[in-house]
Amino acid sequence: MKILFVSMQSIHDVRWIENLKDTEHELYWFDVMGRGTFKTSMKIKQFTDWKKRKIPYVKGEFFLKRKFPKFYQKIQPYLEVTANEELERIILEIQPNLVHSFEMHSCSYPILETMQKYSNLNWLYSCWGSDLYKYKEISHYLPKIKSMLSRIDFLHTDCVRDYEIAKELGFKGVHSGVLPGGGGFKLDLFQDYFLPFDTRKIILVKGYQHHVGRGLQIVKALEQLPNLFPQYQVVVFGAHGEVQQYVKLKKLPYKCYDRHGLSHEEIIRLMGSSIIYIGNSISDGMPNTLLEAIIMGAFPIQSNPGGVTAEIIKNNENGLLINNPESVKEIKELLEGLMEKPEVLEKALFYNQKKLKPLFEYNNIRQKIVTLYQKIEKKI
Repeated sequence: MKILFVSMQSIHDVRWIENLKDTEHELYWFDVMGRGTFKTSMKIKQFTDWKKRKIPYVKGEFFLKRKFPKFYQKIQPYLEVTANEELERIILEIQPNLVHSFEMHSCSYPILETMQKYSNLNWLYSCWGSDLYKYKEISHYLPKIKSMLSRIDFLHTDCVRDYEIAKELGFKGVHSGVLPGGGGFKLDLFQDYFLPFDTRKIILVKGYQHHVGRGLQIVKALEQLPNLFPQYQVVVFGAHGEVQQYVKLKKLPYKCYDRHGLSHEEIIRLMGSSIIYIGNSISDGMPNTLLEAIIMGAFPIQSNPGGVTAEIIKNNENGLLINNPESVKEIKELLEGLMEKPEVLEKALFYNQKKLKPLFEYNNIRQKIVTLYQKIEKKI
């Protein structure tokens, strides 16, 4: 097939696309957000640097875009080349068999008009994070979501929950399966960072604090337990400003790295040195960082929006589920309970390495991704 990928520039997208490196598909990528090329050794034609003005910048555009987005969308085609226009040009040039878009609100909805115009062109959409779970509750987004799902032919999700939501919201196409959004993991590359259980000395915290992230609640819970983990160092990564400021204000003895303070490889190394990993949000799909932490042997404590984390974590067996991500008290009590039965930590490590880790191995997931496209090819 000729496959046209439409996405943002993301490590997860690149990892997914590279699964098709040795296949016979003709691959193309549309940089829908206009942020430039991505680096890869595979053969793929990239459509970038397409954002161009039709008329010089008009004073007040940014204000309109921020305050009156619906109105701005109506006048945008008169001001600049839109994603819909550029996609149509690409479609006419390459005549793809399949368009595969990742993420809904920034990458897929902006091309809906063109995809509706070319209604016979097959469309595969990969659902990410909060695409459906959070945004379906917001009145402004719900009509967009429904119109998207009614046009989609094939749907890939990273959890069962989102397939069920998609059906409730009108999706009638083919579900292509549940697979990690970033593809599989090359476990042999991680092995050097995997420390023995009794040498792990880090409690690792994901420090996102924004519209869905609730890392600050984790920090506040740990703050109330200064003597519970005397032998461990708390490390916060990906910390937004509010979390960094709190750690500094309270003079907490934590290492704190901002959103871009560590490379992906450095985070993986930290996970391999961590006894516990804690992630907390009010909305997400199946978090890639959770999967990475499990693979690297850290005991996972994770929020469970819409029951998604419970699809792989059995509470009190191979991890702990945070039911109320806003509750500092609940997180504190989970940590206290865990320290009363430390044997759970090692048992969970054994279970996760034996049962879960192999499921996410690169070659295993790669074959499933290749098969996904083979099944679509047969259907179209």
